[in-house]
Amino acid sequence: MWLWIREILIVLVSALILSLLLKTFVFQSFWIPSGSMEDTLQVKDRILVSLWRPGPLDLRHGDVVVFKDPGGWLGPGDEPVPTGGARVWSDFASFVGLLPQDAGEHLVKRVIGLPGDIVACDPAIGDVTVNGVALDEGYVKAGTLNCPYAWEITVDEDRLWVLGDNRSNSADSRAHIGDPGGGTIPLDSVVGTAFVTVWPLDHWKSLGNPYPNS
Repeated sequence: MWLWIREILIVLVSALILSLLLKTFVFQSFWIPSGSMEDTLQVKDRILVSLWRPGPLDLRHGDVVVFKDPGGWLGPGDEPVPTGGARVWSDFASFVGLLPQDAGEHLVKRVIGLPGDIVACDPAIGDVTVNGVALDEGYVKAGTLNCPYAWEITVDEDRLWVLGDNRSNSADSRAHIGDPGGGTIPLDSVVGTAFVTVWPLDHWKSLGNPYPNS
C-alpha cells in the first residue's frame, strides 16, 4: 500500500515540478478578454505564449504579443474576484502556470513597429506603412479602418508600436499617441509571443508569423 502511495506522490510531485519549469522558462497560458484581436482571436479564447520571444529570440514584425498594461490602457476590471472554491482553483492554476500570476493585467496586440521604425498611416491611402513600405495585412478584420485620421511616429529604442487586428475596435497604440512614449509600449513589458490557440477546441490553430522572412 505504501509503495503505491509513494509512486503516486512521485508522479504528482514530478508533474508539479515540470509544470513550474515550463511556466517559468517555456510558456504560459492567457485568455483573450476583448474583441480587439478579431478575427484572429475571439473573446475568451485561451492561448499559449512562448517566453522565449523576446528573450533568446528577437521579436519580429507581425508577432502577436502579450504585454502587461504599461499604464492606463486597461480600465477597471469587470470580472468579480473569485471566492471560496473558485478562489482556491484560481490560486492553484496560477501557481502551476495554467493562469498567469497577474491575470487580468495583460493585453494582446500585434507588433507593427520595432525600435527605429517609422510607422504611419494616411486616411487617403488607408494602408499602414513601416519605413515607407505598405504592409500586407491579411490578418486585419474585414471592413475595419486603419486610420480615420493621419498619424506617424518614430519608435524609440526599447519600445514597440502595437495594433489590434480589429482596427475599428482596438484601443491600441493609436489611442495613446498623446501619452508619454507616443503610444508605444516598453519592450520589457512584453511577456511573450502567442503561438497557438488551445481553447475552445474548435478554435485550435497555430498563430504563426505572417512575415516569416522579415
